[in-house]
Amino acid sequence: MEENSLPEKSYDTIVVGGGVAGLTSAIYLARSGQNVLLIEKNKELGGLVNSFSRDGFHFEAGIRALENAGIIFPMLDDLNIQLEVVKSYVSVGIEDEIINIETIHDLLKYRDLLVKLFPESESEVVAVIKVIRKIMKHMEVLYGIENPAFKDLKKDRNFLFKKLLPWLPKFIFTVGKINRMNMPVEDYLKTIVKNPSLRDMVAQHFFKNTPAFFALSYFSLYLDYFYPKGGVGKLSEALKEKLLEFGGEIRSETTIVEVLAGACLVRDQNNLSYKYDQLIWASDLKTLYKITGTEGLLPGIQEKFESTKQTMLENRGGDSVFSLYLEVDEPLESFRRIAHGHFFYTPSKVGLGETHREELYGLLHNFGIVSREQLLSWLDRFIQLNTFEISIPGLKDPSLVPAGKTGMIISLLAEYDLFVEVRKAGWLSEFVTEMENRMIEVINASVYPMLKAHIVGRFSFTPLSIENRVGSSEGAIVGWSFQKTMPVVHKIQFSDRSVLTPIPSIYQAGQWAYSPAGMPMSILTGKLAADRIVKKMKARN
Repeated sequence: MEENSLPEKSYDTIVVGGGVAGLTSAIYLARSGQNVLLIEKNKELGGLVNSFSRDGFHFEAGIRALENAGIIFPMLDDLNIQLEVVKSYVSVGIEDEIINIETIHDLLKYRDLLVKLFPESESEVVAVIKVIRKIMKHMEVLYGIENPAFKDLKKDRNFLFKKLLPWLPKFIFTVGKINRMNMPVEDYLKTIVKNPSLRDMVAQHFFKNTPAFFALSYFSLYLDYFYPKGGVGKLSEALKEKLLEFGGEIRSETTIVEVLAGACLVRDQNNLSYKYDQLIWASDLKTLYKITGTEGLLPGIQEKFESTKQTMLENRGGDSVFSLYLEVDEPLESFRRIAHGHFFYTPSKVGLGETHREELYGLLHNFGIVSREQLLSWLDRFIQLNTFEISIPGLKDPSLVPAGKTGMIISLLAEYDLFVEVRKAGWLSEFVTEMENRMIEVINASVYPMLKAHIVGRFSFTPLSIENRVGSSEGAIVGWSFQKTMPVVHKIQFSDRSVLTPIPSIYQAGQWAYSPAGMPMSILTGKLAADRIVKKMKARN
């Protein structure tokens, strides 16, 4: 930046990243009276909490449903946001066995499903169900009250004395239990399940090396899912409107390419600069550390920043996803008879085994000598043995599809590096088409036999699409990979520290700020970052 260039405008706080974390931070800062600017690289806000339409079909660009986790509804109440929602009921299926999960008692259906498929491993199934039931009780404590970050404890004495204080000892006790299950879910399951296929049925739709507690809490999450009428993007739209109502400023289609921390300036792709008193980075953390200059800061802060930067850049983003979008000339009722609109389905009980791990790593390590036929042979097994997350928005809100038709999203976990290598080899488009074809064939041959003949439109998002649109390193959808030492806070009792960076005027929020990440934690870190700044400003005054 030229030395004589002046900032376009000065702000109390600039928030970079217009996902739900950035929106949350900006709203609470604006509500406190601050002059706030929210900067977002895309035209639309919301990040992975975003909906779009095509040919009259409405789809989700990122997450398929929302989970309250004691955070979202309290935030909406605190901000006086009215959001019409419905329950997002989940179905689980393996081969031709499908169950609908609507109450806690349906855990018994899940047990019976696994026993029917693996009768020789009944005792192991019972052991898994016992652990899940125990974790569900822990989850009842963990999210059993409205998160106090969204309460005014000075005014709401009833909440403080009748809910929060009695809850705290239970919370502390439960955190100890959680920390004892901090090993990867794959390793934990090996201690109670010897049958590798059964282990895969329980674990293969989680991110690699997800901590056991959070992985096996999925049954609680199934019961917590809800869906805004009009799509998940309605939440982001409501937050945007609230930010504008409080006087916040939004600058979209703007990418920050440089942070000059010593001068408290950020510069965008058009060489425009903006001055801040405080900065919240609610975007990809690796990007922050790559583009931040520390000239003018105290030497101790510079050293700490460089050390943290090295750790950040050594780590990777977590797993990404491949999502196939289908426009189907078949009425919703045909699909409703089979499963709910949020459906986790595994066509084969054999399980992926090492197909998505050692076998894939071997292909990537030797990609230069791997033939297309070898890769497509692997892809056959990968698709046939995988677990799919299937979302049908119209089953939650019929207004989201043309009459008599169905929109469908079929997703599976995908390795970012694979798509990078295929792109380098020059046949990415062909590979994506091959992947789409195989997904349609497998789903048509198993759970939805009417599907293939009635598809009238299709397209897909790859991990590269996510990286390009959201800006997340390695196309990650939940922040950091669990395969290395975590470079951010990852213990719930220390979540208030997750928003701090080595530079006192810069805070972090969102999926990269805390691990395991998720939409509720993105909102919480956004609020915690705003609270830190509001408290700091009050102390100055």
